Amino acid sequence: MHHLSYGDVKIAADRVGTGVRPVAVARADVGAGVGAAGTGGAPGAPDFELFLALEFMQHTGSFKARGALNFLLAHREREELPAAGVTLASGGNAGLACAWAARGLGVPATVFLPETAPQVKVERLRAYGADVRLVGTEYADAATACEAFAADTGALASHAYDHPLIAAGAGTLVEEIRSQVPLVDTVVVSVGGGGLFAGVAAAAQHHGIRVVAVEPERCRALNAALEAGRVVDVPVDSVAADSLGARRASPMALAAAGTRNVRSVLVSDEAVVSARRELWERYRLAVENGAATAVSAVRGAVAAPEGADGQSAPYVPSPGERVVVVLCGGNADPGDTAR
Repeated sequence: MHHLSYGDVKIAADRVGTGVRPVAVARADVGAGVGAAGTGGAPGAPDFELFLALEFMQHTGSFKARGALNFLLAHREREELPAAGVTLASGGNAGLACAWAARGLGVPATVFLPETAPQVKVERLRAYGADVRLVGTEYADAATACEAFAADTGALASHAYDHPLIAAGAGTLVEEIRSQVPLVDTVVVSVGGGGLFAGVAAAAQHHGIRVVAVEPERCRALNAALEAGRVVDVPVDSVAADSLGARRASPMALAAAGTRNVRSVLVSDEAVVSARRELWERYRLAVENGAATAVSAVRGAVAAPEGADGQSAPYVPSPGERVVVVLCGGNADPGDTAR
């Protein structure tokens, strides 16, 4: 297993250069009454600083563009791009990123998705010129079909998250965040298979930044791996499964999660849906459930789900803490956002 390092992330940042959009970071409101919740501030006053990293504005609508471009550019440097092109299995966002990067380099892309992938992602994939294959009901089904295709055709097999080049590309976010919030204490990220988390953790560890890894309760590959002490298969049944629905975390992610500056937390689907609605109503930010998963974990960041006590979010920032939540993707039907 490759142990991802800060050096890997720096090389990726130099490689992708201006090929990706620098992430915009916006200061966010902290919910009224956070101070009164016993976290140290004056009643009604926020006692920590909250920022939103708007990575859903990235090319293709998610952070995945970073890793996809790093992966293909690295293989082009080594003269390892076959005529059959590149192939990838994805819940949607990684496929979009792969197709986008491949089109920019003039490389054919064949993308395998589960039949349950949102139609908006399928349509966008085809718009990028990808050959789209719909197989099975879960990411694992699409992955099996993709492996067979690569073996039969000689296409370069990429991966949605479990590859050092993919994860290192994702980690380039951290340097951009630090340039705008130089004294950031904590970065909060959603976790599916763990590519974004592994890359962010590698860079964050170098700078002494805490990482909070957030997963839905019914889609908890990394959390279950930490509990078991090894990578394990988990059931996938969450509103965020289209982007976070990996059955197992990558070994890289598990290794990164074992460092002292990492905390793994779980959130309910109800909290995710509530956070997504709140992001729209408060900021007019239309993100997918996978992105809302991260913000739902931070107490005081958004309103609690109906019927909750208002204190259910699992991560409680300390007084004075500077927290950046990565909104990792926005590839969802905008009509669903306010519902």
